[in-house]
Amino acid sequence: MAKAKNPETNSKPAVRISFFKALLIMAGADLVLLLAPGVGFLNSMFYIGDVISWSALVIGIALLVLGLRGVFGKS
Repeated sequence: MAKAKNPETNSKPAVRISFFKALLIMAGADLVLLLAPGVGFLNSMFYIGDVISWSALVIGIALLVLGLRGVFGKS
């Protein structure tokens, strides 16, 4: 009876996704989709001022950048 081959070791490191960074991405995307000036879901239904809309858009983009910058970490 032939012996089974030993499994080869994986040379690639395992990829871990940071939970906090994923939450930052989700919060930023929600802010952008809901409060984007003129095209956001909440702006199409209700009147939301320009100051709130533009500041939420900037904050949402900043959260997306912070989250995407370090979402994938090496184990």
